Amino acid sequence: MGYPMARHLLKAGHEVALWTHTAAKAKELAKEGKGTACATPKEVASKADFIFYCVGDTAMSREVALGANGILAGARPGSVTADCSTVAPADSIQIAEAFQKKGAHFLDAPCTGSKPGAENATLTFMIGGDAAVFEKAKPYFEIMGKRLYHCGPQGRGLHAKLTQNLILGNLMQAFSEGMVLAVKNGVPPEMMFDILDNSAAKSGLVSAKAPAVMKRNFTTNFSAKWLHKDVGLALDSARAAGVPLPITAVTEQMLRATIAKGYGDDDICAVIRILEDWAGVEVKS
Repeated sequence: MGYPMARHLLKAGHEVALWTHTAAKAKELAKEGKGTACATPKEVASKADFIFYCVGDTAMSREVALGANGILAGARPGSVTADCSTVAPADSIQIAEAFQKKGAHFLDAPCTGSKPGAENATLTFMIGGDAAVFEKAKPYFEIMGKRLYHCGPQGRGLHAKLTQNLILGNLMQAFSEGMVLAVKNGVPPEMMFDILDNSAAKSGLVSAKAPAVMKRNFTTNFSAKWLHKDVGLALDSARAAGVPLPITAVTEQMLRATIAKGYGDDDICAVIRILEDWAGVEVKS
């Protein structure tokens, strides 16, 4: 997702320092505008006043931010760094504290919209951190997304994102169970989808995923393994807060089964394939 996000900043005419694990990608993207390919996150930070990064998990986030060649090692005083990844809120707060000690600013700014949202600049950002710092960075967020929510102090953006993905995962599981049951009992899947789409059970997620499931198209927009990671983070957060999440616990196990079956890199709608195997049916056109 970081690649198209950076491309939008370049298209807007900004000078953009670029880094990625795949150096060739940064060099290629740099050709599209006022881009400079950098060897490390530290080098990016030394050249930039506003820094955005998007990685897969908490360990990656800590390395990019706090590693020996990380952003903090080169951060300018007063600069703003926004982590657009979905990571553990507690770790993000620790990263923010490290930046504050150096006189730099940090925001947790997870986004939703998957790959199409990043490519079309229609992402939704949920931001945690100082409101004044967010206002400084807001013009750049607006180039990459269409909706911005300042959710409160450090970590609140991540808590909002984990809630959103928790609900998304549970909806996907409920849809999968219902469609498998309907098909097992002889209801045509197209008809069942049309009923759902014209009832109180209508869901934007179902509307987006049902056609792909019926075409057996599990091309990844948001992978099962990353949703599993996010649902796990939500359960960790619930455990720390003393909040029971029984449905989410089952969803986490079904996503884990999806990964164990070899579908972890497929789209989240691939979770239905586990239930199909168990029931001996396929939800297809």
